[in-house]
Amino acid sequence: MSTYHYIACDLGAESGRVMLGTLANGKLTLEEVHRFPNGGINVSGTLRWDALRIYDELKTGLRKVAQSGVKPNSLSTDSWGVDYVWLRGNEPMLTLPYHYRDPRTDDGYKRAFAVVKRKEIFTETGIQFMTFNTLYQLHADVKFRPWILKTADRFLTIGDYFNYLFSGKEVVEQSFASTTQLYNPKTRKWSARLQKKLGIPAKLFPKIVKSGTVLGSLLPSVAKETGLKGIKVIATCSHDTGAAVAAVPAQGSGWAYLSSGTWSLLGIEAKEPIINEKSLEYNWTNEVGYGHTIRFLKNIVGLWVVQECRRAWAKEGTEYNYDQLTRIAAEVQPLKCLINPRAARFLKPDDMPSKVAAYCRETGQPVPATHGEIVRCALESLALVYRKTLADASAITGQPITRLHIVGGGTKNALLNQFAANATGLTVLTGPVEATAIGNILIQALALRHLKSLDELRAVVRDSFPIQTYEPQDNATWQAAYERFQKLTLVK
Repeated sequence: MSTYHYIACDLGAESGRVMLGTLANGKLTLEEVHRFPNGGINVSGTLRWDALRIYDELKTGLRKVAQSGVKPNSLSTDSWGVDYVWLRGNEPMLTLPYHYRDPRTDDGYKRAFAVVKRKEIFTETGIQFMTFNTLYQLHADVKFRPWILKTADRFLTIGDYFNYLFSGKEVVEQSFASTTQLYNPKTRKWSARLQKKLGIPAKLFPKIVKSGTVLGSLLPSVAKETGLKGIKVIATCSHDTGAAVAAVPAQGSGWAYLSSGTWSLLGIEAKEPIINEKSLEYNWTNEVGYGHTIRFLKNIVGLWVVQECRRAWAKEGTEYNYDQLTRIAAEVQPLKCLINPRAARFLKPDDMPSKVAAYCRETGQPVPATHGEIVRCALESLALVYRKTLADASAITGQPITRLHIVGGGTKNALLNQFAANATGLTVLTGPVEATAIGNILIQALALRHLKSLDELRAVVRDSFPIQTYEPQDNATWQAAYERFQKLTLVK
């Protein structure tokens, strides 16, 4: 059989990677070629992404691939959702793109619902309400930066923006378009109704393409700069969760998935959008996956709380890696105190340990006194959010869930994986860790007809990467903890 090579430019909110994938004899191997830190930068009181630095880092990774002597067939970029870049003509960027955590959308609901009803937005898009969705960001531009809508001639979403810098093709791929809350998954087009009501000119919206669209060859200038020649640029699933869910090594029915990282994205794979009163009431989302499958999911806070605690302690002079954080959490008393990680206070950065302690104090619980107690509190609470979210999924769809597949960087946290099994009462199957890059790479293989179907893609994943199983333990203890947690969900 032939051997094929692919490059995944995989951008997360905390780090970016350039990954090289090799497909041979029905198995995929991965190599991390280049990794770099990522995150928002403060500029004049705003939180932005340094997109040009990210682009330079990606080109560094491409040069390393070229220097290795490997000749890839293609490359593709995936990224976090909702954010975007404004462009005009040949000008590659008008301003540094805003970070989704910038406070300019804090009152986004209030402004948007004044001109279009909440239910109408959901009926049009099927997307859960989060103030940082592209809809509220663009509407903030209408209100606070009207000049940029007059100056720009288009915007591109983040993952698709880097594909544009590599290929020159100005498109948005379906999975990313669906995260904006401006895409109608039934018509498979931008919502003209929302564009008009919110005052966002339709001419600024780029063409939408299917997952796995070959955009063309790498631009000659980029090929010359990096040393890569004769490779294609492909829009796989430009949204990282879309790519990750494609790589879930599941079979049959009755399974749910959890993409575990800074965010936890938990849901099921459906054939059609689930847009009804219950999904609106529970605030669930219908994002698009490969083949226009529907990722019916809930976007919830993931390891963000732990990551922010780690940053806070580093500023104080105590550096931990994630293995060390897990170890100190494993050594302390279980289920001593709980938080509601979905509470608004935990969504913003800065001084997270104090926020955790204050929440426990306000709710009459023992206050975590050590770093280990704070981390364990965050992890156990997150696992209980998983249970509540899965219960909601079954309540909305009527479908029983018998097992949970966890993929992504969070799978390296064995303690959290066991907590997830304990809290949900389900068999938990973890892996692969690099699900986003794997999905990105294997959708490239589908686009180039090196693989034939999503089922074949998932078979390659099962045959290529180890899957670990966790069974539930301490059912009575975790049931009691869940009852305590349910009372906390009313506290913001």
